[in-house]
Amino acid sequence: MTERAKGRRVAILAADGFEESELFQPKEAIEQAGGEAIVVSLKSGEIEANRHREKGKSVKVDETVDTASASDFDALMIPGGLFSPDALRTEDKVRNFVHDFFAQKKPVASICHGPQVLIDADVVRGRTMTAIENIRTDLSNAGAKVVDEEVVVDEGLVTSRTPKDLDAFCKKLVEEICEGKHAAQAQSA
Repeated sequence: MTERAKGRRVAILAADGFEESELFQPKEAIEQAGGEAIVVSLKSGEIEANRHREKGKSVKVDETVDTASASDFDALMIPGGLFSPDALRTEDKVRNFVHDFFAQKKPVASICHGPQVLIDADVVRGRTMTAIENIRTDLSNAGAKVVDEEVVVDEGLVTSRTPKDLDAFCKKLVEEICEGKHAAQAQSA
């Protein structure tokens, strides 16, 4: 275990129905690099994963979005899944929380359907990104330049397509967390 990310706090924003591997593998990568992964959700207690369309294991929620502040974290990670991003994206408090990471120029990473939350937070315009094929048109319509690559890094914004890209995603996630703030991370108008 290296300590490259020691002292770095990463908010993992998820709700019930997150894709199991897309939360647990990045969480483990952050922790193995010496960082602290804090699960932030809409409710306290536990949230339940999906493993594709099957029920998966649960994870303890460390903070709710009601009490969490982007200023308390060094980075944000949003896993995908069919249901979690859909539940998160409709909440003003979530959109504001996400937007604050960009305003503070902090690294943000998202995989699979997770970028749907970024679309609704209005932070994708002008950014080069990737995601699962199902939402690429949505990203493009929101102003992102969409490419089909396993991982894309655009000034502190890390995106990937599916669980098969997790190794590359986790590597870049930890790298960006360690680099810290990016001057060009703030959303351009």
